[in-house]
Amino acid sequence: MSNLSARTGRDRQRYDNNFRLVSGCIPYRLVKDEEDSSVDLENKLQVLMVSSPNRHDLVFPKGGWEDDETVLEAASREAMEEAGVKGILREDPLGVWEFRSKSSCEEAECCGGCKGYMFALEVKEELAAWPEQENRERRWLNVKEALELCRYEWMQSALEEFLRVMTEDGSSKEETLSPSGISKRGERQIDSRYCFVVN
Repeated sequence: MSNLSARTGRDRQRYDNNFRLVSGCIPYRLVKDEEDSSVDLENKLQVLMVSSPNRHDLVFPKGGWEDDETVLEAASREAMEEAGVKGILREDPLGVWEFRSKSSCEEAECCGGCKGYMFALEVKEELAAWPEQENRERRWLNVKEALELCRYEWMQSALEEFLRVMTEDGSSKEETLSPSGISKRGERQIDSRYCFVVN
């Protein structure tokens, strides 16, 4: 059992024009293939998805962006709470998607609409215990498998954007780390409780 706890409730939830603001990430790792160095990026990347509570579908970690944290802190917190991972969070969002929440919305001003900010998170640590592990299972998949299992169109779109960004900038290569464990890539770095942020 984890000694960390997940935030619950919506007392501190942020809203924008009746949209509930959420933040999340696509956790990833690069799988090394000693035998075949010609394997394309799509087959070298693995992404981490988690099961939804009381359902069998897989999703990327995401949740409410609260008023006492930045959008980046919310994304890294959700990764730790839902998937039990910490790592290096890219500061530039993959995008912002509007979608309807599948959970019931009791607040009249929310009406089930969400605006989700998604980021890429290079996983550096998988926790043995995490806050929501009793309700969620985590599963590493290659990008093709993840695209097939994404139930929601907006998550498929985020995953396609993730692959495009990773392919374009080559940031899926192993980055040189300083002795503190902070990536040397990028000029601005933020050390939070759950991850490091690079742009």
